[in-house]
Amino acid sequence: MTLITHNMLFSNIKGVNNDFPLRIEVEKVVEKEVGFNPDFLRNMFAKIEWKAIADASKVLGYAELPEEIEPSMLESQEFLRKFHHAFLELHLEEGALVCPETGSKFPVNKGIPNMLLLEPMITYSSWSYSSPLQIMLYHMYLPNSCRRC
Repeated sequence: MTLITHNMLFSNIKGVNNDFPLRIEVEKVVEKEVGFNPDFLRNMFAKIEWKAIADASKVLGYAELPEEIEPSMLESQEFLRKFHHAFLELHLEEGALVCPETGSKFPVNKGIPNMLLLEPMITYSSWSYSSPLQIMLYHMYLPNSCRRC
């Protein structure tokens, strides 16, 4: 799981107000080379939460990102390469994502975060903010005896 993915995930547990960013527990991190595209990074910058990226990169063992940045830094090739490495090349291969409010853990196995929730944990009122894939997978993996539909 890359930090681009981490930056888009949040806890969807019933009653949770503090749902982002999910804390990372690391068991294994791998680096995978990805083509450098400065325009992609500049465009993505407006869509991300910088502090979450900087903090998460430190947890993954990469402390090269500044805590705060200014828009002028997006013109620096050196900064963009560091951003690129943290954002796209560091992969949480094994570990967990942890809800900042409840401490509930979502395992990450083979780089894939499992964000499925048990039925009592789902916040039905916030489904409009949930990933449609999350909802579909939740219903696919319910045992037939538990299905309501």
